[in-house]
Amino acid sequence: MTGQLTLHWSPKSPYVRKVMVCAHELGLVDRLHLVRSVAAMLKPNPEIMAVNPLSKIPTLVREDGSVLFDSVVICEYLDTLAGGTIFPAEGEARWQALRWHAFGDGLLDALILWRNERERAQPLQGLLDAFALKVRSSLLLLDAEAAALGAAPFSIGTLTVGCALGYIDYRFDALGWRNTAPQLAAWHAELMQRPSFQATEPIDG
Repeated sequence: MTGQLTLHWSPKSPYVRKVMVCAHELGLVDRLHLVRSVAAMLKPNPEIMAVNPLSKIPTLVREDGSVLFDSVVICEYLDTLAGGTIFPAEGEARWQALRWHAFGDGLLDALILWRNERERAQPLQGLLDAFALKVRSSLLLLDAEAAALGAAPFSIGTLTVGCALGYIDYRFDALGWRNTAPQLAAWHAELMQRPSFQATEPIDG
């Protein structure tokens, strides 16, 4: 397969960033036709809904017109096209990578819900406090695992944790997460030296 793939995309979305980091790492960026798509929670996008009724990004349209939803599914598809390097095939390495992926995605989910709540006209303080506690607790656990993250091969797990931390920098800069998790911060700084992350830094617009 050498044809073009259409990706509904946004430079702000951390889930899209996961896909784009994979594409850069796997040498597949040139195969992606990027369609700038806004997927607002309160305003479903008819163009996205024509291929994905959930109106969510990333959404990937393959050459035959079939559609893949959800960032991890798209990442695994791209990994398959490139011969499989980002998803460990078996053993403990696979389970650790999938665990970190689930952790990173869960952290992103909490962060996005936290952001939505704090932007409401009358946010619920109990929810704000709960999200703050979950994020802080997650950072502490990841800080304790920073050495393991650093020793592990680059994978969907390390990639997703990196994207989650990048989203904190983008939307929660005042949180000062590096003070909470200094070992994790050192690992993250090294990860951010990879060209795939430098090329996918979230931007407004």
